[in-house]
Amino acid sequence: MLEEEIKADLERFNVPGASWVVIEEGAIHETGTAGLVEADGSKAVAPDTLFQAASISKPIAVLAMLRLVDRGLLDLDEDVNEKLTSWQVPPTGAWQPVVTLRQLASHSAGLTVHGFPGYAEGAPLPTTVQILDGVRPTNTFGVRVDLVPGIQFRYAGGGTIVMQQLLEDVTGTPFRQLARELVLGPLGMVDSDYAQPLPPEFHGRAAVAHDERGRPLEGRWHAYPELAAAGLWTTPTDLAKAAVGVQRMYAGADGSLLPPELAREMLTHQIPAGERIGGLEHLGLGFFLNDSGQRFGHSGGNAGFRCHLLADRDTGQGAVVMTNGDNGGWVVQRAFAAVASAYGWEEYPTEVEEPDLPSDEVLDELAGSYRVAGRVPFRVERWGSGLEVTFDRQPPQLFMARSATTFSAAETESGFEVRDGGLVFEQEGVVLDCVRE
Repeated sequence: MLEEEIKADLERFNVPGASWVVIEEGAIHETGTAGLVEADGSKAVAPDTLFQAASISKPIAVLAMLRLVDRGLLDLDEDVNEKLTSWQVPPTGAWQPVVTLRQLASHSAGLTVHGFPGYAEGAPLPTTVQILDGVRPTNTFGVRVDLVPGIQFRYAGGGTIVMQQLLEDVTGTPFRQLARELVLGPLGMVDSDYAQPLPPEFHGRAAVAHDERGRPLEGRWHAYPELAAAGLWTTPTDLAKAAVGVQRMYAGADGSLLPPELAREMLTHQIPAGERIGGLEHLGLGFFLNDSGQRFGHSGGNAGFRCHLLADRDTGQGAVVMTNGDNGGWVVQRAFAAVASAYGWEEYPTEVEEPDLPSDEVLDELAGSYRVAGRVPFRVERWGSGLEVTFDRQPPQLFMARSATTFSAAETESGFEVRDGGLVFEQEGVVLDCVRE
């Protein structure tokens, strides 16, 4: 039943493929796959197909950090500048902020840089220090404190990069190797690697990233040198091993990666975060938590990939869903609702948000020939839930639905809106009527 629902959603939302795992009683209970590694290809997604974990990279990196805390190399509440040697949290004007690992891991350090767009194939990749300083070839601004630390939540991938640099400075070990030694290897995550760019020997196992129209990204996927924040390649099975590992750590099971006191710190509310998928509204260390702290998880969204991990510290339940399309968030949300219903997850919101898309009748009615402001002719044809528009002497452009009445193009700053049954065209704030011919 779950497989059939996911297959239908893949088709509906222009997502080529998905892979998932269900956790029951603290163990992997069910695995499944659907769809293709690449749109219009023939290779099916397999259980060992690699996906980008995107921001789920962060809680795995926090596990590595906590292992160093357990060894006494780091302190959760010490000023990170005390041990940073390759880079320092810079002053903000005449004020030198104090930032701690606890704040970095709970997105409460007041740091800038929310996320990272990645780098196209062949583009030069910056070093970690270049990312922190925001200098070429980095494509994001420098990481700086512009809020008083410790007071409020603001998601900051930049803070995770500060943590990454700190781990490398105190150990003298590259983060990729450190993560393998401290977390991936001990948890048996044999199909996981913070490898950026992805080595050629793994290309044949990797899912290709796709945009919201279901088209492969140029170069197959982006590279993310921001390893701890977005750079993990993995599988749902390996992420499920991490979730089960956290459940075991919290319970104080023999052979756990962390002592229960640190695991419980990880799953203790640090700062309110606001609404998140699956009702996760607070930040622990690395993971988002629900009100009781019983449920923990994290979502991920790199270019062309969407995924989510969610687990229950007490019941031993959980799931991981990974997709290779920008519209995969809709597939993920509906898959979790289906799992929650099938496996009797208590107090999980089984109602799913439906995308606000134009009706079939509206889309069919909009097809036809027009002129913008009575001058430039163009042709509109339906494309899925959007419009394919061909302006005079121009190649076709796809305008994707953003609501039941609005459409926008990815390639140009242009859009259409349905008004009184007809179309108006908007570009750089200029609104022009479209006359049907």
